Amino acid sequence: MPENTQDRTGVWLIGARGSVGTTTIAGCAAVAAGLTPPTGMVTETEPFAGCGLPALSSLVLGGHDTAATPLPKRAEELVAAGVLPYGLPAAIEAELRAADEAIRPGSAAVADPRGEERLIAAFAADLRNFARAHDLARTVVVNVATTEPAPAGDAFPPSSLYAAAALRAGCPYVNFTPSAGLRHPRLRQAAARSGLPSAGRDGKTGQTLLRSVLAPMFAQRALDVRAWSGTNLLGGGDGAALTDPEAAAAKNAGKARVLSDTLGRLPDGELHIDEVPALGDWKTAWDHIAFEGFLGARMALQTIWQGCDSALAAPLVLDLARLVARAHQAGVTGPVDGLGFYFKDPDSGPSALPHQWHALLALGDRLRDAA
Repeated sequence: MPENTQDRTGVWLIGARGSVGTTTIAGCAAVAAGLTPPTGMVTETEPFAGCGLPALSSLVLGGHDTAATPLPKRAEELVAAGVLPYGLPAAIEAELRAADEAIRPGSAAVADPRGEERLIAAFAADLRNFARAHDLARTVVVNVATTEPAPAGDAFPPSSLYAAAALRAGCPYVNFTPSAGLRHPRLRQAAARSGLPSAGRDGKTGQTLLRSVLAPMFAQRALDVRAWSGTNLLGGGDGAALTDPEAAAAKNAGKARVLSDTLGRLPDGELHIDEVPALGDWKTAWDHIAFEGFLGARMALQTIWQGCDSALAAPLVLDLARLVARAHQAGVTGPVDGLGFYFKDPDSGPSALPHQWHALLALGDRLRDAA
């Protein structure tokens, strides 16, 4: 079965006017129009041909956000920051404006005076109205908002309000952040009853991607990792949010998981996240790995990763939206096996990237067989 060009699929971004959301929307329009190649999109590679994924041209984008800056303006800001190429916002202005018109006001307050029930009902109504207005076969909700601290009590943080609204509106859900989202204890039963596919948590775009490649190397070569330390320097909204120790702890939990899962234990060492506002949407990640070899020889490996987080994340967001939409069409329910490739803290499966890649290929085969 070729790509599904008949049905229109909604992609509803929580944090649609943020850097990742704007880059995702601009990138989808640019690739669909043939203005740029789909670099970084795994779903556009040969192993996923014939899986029945929704065509990029069939995606309709909208979302929730608390920011008021229109998408065309945000896109121009990202051009100035070196994230988007010069001239792109003008070339896709109509698509940016259409997506911006579909963005609805969100909530960033844990204690929003409107209360949980009214907020969930309002967010679910936004999703239903979006689907009805654009005649959508389905809508995938993807959380790309700024990282939250872990919930301190029973109340829903904003990410879980949006996740609850997705369930109520019958929408598959993807959590690309380390925030609670669908994993809040109060949502477990509702998620299980919903029969909807989901995926998460915390997109793997840089330092942890490298860790998921290097950790298996040490384990498979029987080299003893004595310590693994790291530092992240980043700006932008996430840089500011992660100055909160609780938000940073939520972020670091996923980064540590790949080491403990792959090596069988968490090595000594600290992981620091430091805000450097001048970096904007760019980040630098440095790791120092102390390991021991034959006859007790002590050695070290140091790595430096410098990248643009939005440009690394956006193609993964599009991949996940397409894969989860196709899984929903195929009748898959619950956490979608095989999507750990994209996450620091996956719902299921191994943490080592090579094993995750094979699991993703197996998912592609299942979707192709169902096409």
